[in-house]
Amino acid sequence: MKIKDRFVLGLISGMAGNAVKMLIDEISLRKKISKRSFRSTAAGIMVGKKKHADSATGQVLGGIFDFGFAALGGVATVYFLSKTGRDHLIFKGVASGLFIGSFITSILSGFPGSKVAPKDASSNLSYMLSHIAYGLTTASVASALGHPSLFDTPPLNDYLTPTEKTTEIAGQQEKQQQAQPVGYH
Repeated sequence: MKIKDRFVLGLISGMAGNAVKMLIDEISLRKKISKRSFRSTAAGIMVGKKKHADSATGQVLGGIFDFGFAALGGVATVYFLSKTGRDHLIFKGVASGLFIGSFITSILSGFPGSKVAPKDASSNLSYMLSHIAYGLTTASVASALGHPSLFDTPPLNDYLTPTEKTTEIAGQQEKQQQAQPVGYH
């Protein structure tokens, strides 16, 4: 069963994308590529001190904040795909992941009270690679779970006929064929 609600699809897709992003973040932390987790960085906005952000409650707070941003990004990605279609999905996934990741990272590091955000290149590069994986996963899950009608883009005006058959047009043609009496053509 495909999901027809853009908001619900966005939440589910964003959460799936964030799970992949967090997995990459954990690997990056354990291999010492990154100095700070997404959870610590997100928690640092609200608590402002590294020791509070790295505490158990700070990690939970940061995780909730991080998943909230991911869900919001998932909704934005679904609306983006609804307007532009599912073609070139890899490119659109990478682009949306980079855009959302850059936007969120700049917001998180731009708060005056945030002293937790890492300033080194390797951590931030790891963040961007994680966001690419987030975007790819989010777009792929949205495409796989979303109902095809969500991704049909209407024609730009009423004067041009579509060059490809949309599911709406196919459905209308099927109804017309079913309405014709048998034996009359």
